Amino acid sequence: VKTLSTLLSTAALDKSKQSRQRGMTLDLGFSCFFLPLPEHLAKEYPSKSQLQMTLVDCPGHASLIRTIIGGAQIIDMVLLVVDAYKGWQAQTTECLVLAELTSPHLVVALNKVDMFPEAEREKMIREAEAKVRRRLAKSKFPNAPMVGVSACIGGEKVAAVENATNVTNPTYNIDTLIDTLQKSLPEPKRHSGNSSFYFAIDHCFPIKGMGTVLTGTCLSGSVKVNDTIEFPTLGRLERKIKSMQMFKRKTQQIHQGDRAGICVSSLDSNLLERGIVAAPGTVQLLKGAIGLVRKIPYYPGRLKNGTKFHISVGHTTIMATVTFWGARELAS
Repeated sequence: VKTLSTLLSTAALDKSKQSRQRGMTLDLGFSCFFLPLPEHLAKEYPSKSQLQMTLVDCPGHASLIRTIIGGAQIIDMVLLVVDAYKGWQAQTTECLVLAELTSPHLVVALNKVDMFPEAEREKMIREAEAKVRRRLAKSKFPNAPMVGVSACIGGEKVAAVENATNVTNPTYNIDTLIDTLQKSLPEPKRHSGNSSFYFAIDHCFPIKGMGTVLTGTCLSGSVKVNDTIEFPTLGRLERKIKSMQMFKRKTQQIHQGDRAGICVSSLDSNLLERGIVAAPGTVQLLKGAIGLVRKIPYYPGRLKNGTKFHISVGHTTIMATVTFWGARELAS
């Protein structure tokens, strides 16, 4: 993420103390970089010359699956990072399942290829690609683009020195990865018309003298400074937007797909860690819902009436009692 990014948000690169101590991503991180607008998207955006690519850095460990789900539900495309030296891991399967559920587009980055001896590197990269390709064969992504890279030649210890000295270390084949991403980019699916403002909050914190900042992603509609927004889960509490930023740049309006920070006053940040904010009166709170369920092939258990399951919608996870009506997918 650091290698690709040119702009960082307040939640990027594992800034939390616990993440640094454990040497792993524990929470969602956000950053971005810019690409020339690909030719296949030029007709859709004739007034633009650049495209902003926002990276949602999700944890990879299965124990943090709820956090990964929250991040996966706000993306247009998956960049699946696999350790080329260690190969496919159990948590890679978890991430693949979520990719299949949330996105029709995937690119694989085979990282740490500098650990292969230089004389045999190309051969060993091809072998690593073949192993990953076998894993993808029965997924929705059997022909996903795959690129062998090193985000930091020398690995984690060299990266730690780089962070301490602010010296940029060499990478391997990152330009090819960026080029592959650019060519593979789908047209973002954005709703036209008068859809209501709906914003997924992933971080909430106070700034002295300013107010409370809600950082997140606009999933629907648009909103402007001075508009009134509603917190459906806080007793339909309403607040007026004081200001907004997109990656530390002030803006007067945000639209679907934008990553932004919204500043409001007179809101206790302890009331809300993650959740949603929306246009007043547009979000209904539900006690029950009907949906089509498909069992993923990796789930070994049986689906029985009255079973309790964790249900995740956006960044919220609750316990629910589930009743099945015998759909054909469940018969097997």
